[in-house]
Amino acid sequence: MKENLFLSALHVLPKRTLSRLMGSFARSPLSRRLIPFYIRRFDVDLSQVEKPASQYESLMEFFVRGLKEGARPVDPDPRMVVSPVDGTVSQAGTVEEDTLIQAKGVQYSLEALLGGAGTDVDSFRGGSYLTVYLSPRDYHRIHTPVAGRVTHLTWIPGTLFPVNEMGVRRIPGLFTRNERLITYMETKAGRMALVKVGATNVGSIRVSYDPDILTNRRGKKSPVRREYREIAVWEKGEEMGRFEFGSTVILLFQARSVQWLEPIRPGGRVQMGQPIGQLIDVPES
Repeated sequence: MKENLFLSALHVLPKRTLSRLMGSFARSPLSRRLIPFYIRRFDVDLSQVEKPASQYESLMEFFVRGLKEGARPVDPDPRMVVSPVDGTVSQAGTVEEDTLIQAKGVQYSLEALLGGAGTDVDSFRGGSYLTVYLSPRDYHRIHTPVAGRVTHLTWIPGTLFPVNEMGVRRIPGLFTRNERLITYMETKAGRMALVKVGATNVGSIRVSYDPDILTNRRGKKSPVRREYREIAVWEKGEEMGRFEFGSTVILLFQARSVQWLEPIRPGGRVQMGQPIGQLIDVPES
């Protein structure tokens, strides 16, 4: 009953406005007083954080914190795909007839996720996908899962429902309704898409290769597509973006290009840099 009331309230609350306000407060110096509470509330592991919590000037600065050098070693094998983030695997599988699994009994379409028909959608029909949820305690920087060149970006404005377990289970098409920032890359395995999904209280999503992009802007309703022809190759494990408060990433590869490793299954934890899949028919060097 309480869950139903909460979900009903979510549909009418001004989620984008509230998220922008939360983001503004989290960037203010006043918010640094909440850092100790945040650490306790979400059981944040400080042993790998790059500097003492007392040295952060705001809650947002702490939230997007870096880690100590060597805290996330990146698997060097060029045949291996590594996790782009720390988090919990929600789903892993194959895109079947334009359909991905959101949760048990809940599905959504590839076309809706990527914002419409076209070559971007056709590239990933029958391909492999992996969904990873980032909780408030996780490291929230996003890294490249395999070496490649960024070709273009699609920014799809939308709402900001929560992407926690309840939201994923109870809100149909959640990942196709929330705001999304999609990075497309050309890699040894062909095309790859890294879908960054916004959520309640996500002040913004940022990418390193285009500092002009800032999500959750007031009044923004139309999708944006940007082409990149001058960007150099990104090495596996390089930082390419960040969530300013937590959310979800969905990783897409073309058909018959990647095989997820056996331990990668729903409910399992992953860390940035650890191998999660193997490129098919790609030589060692």
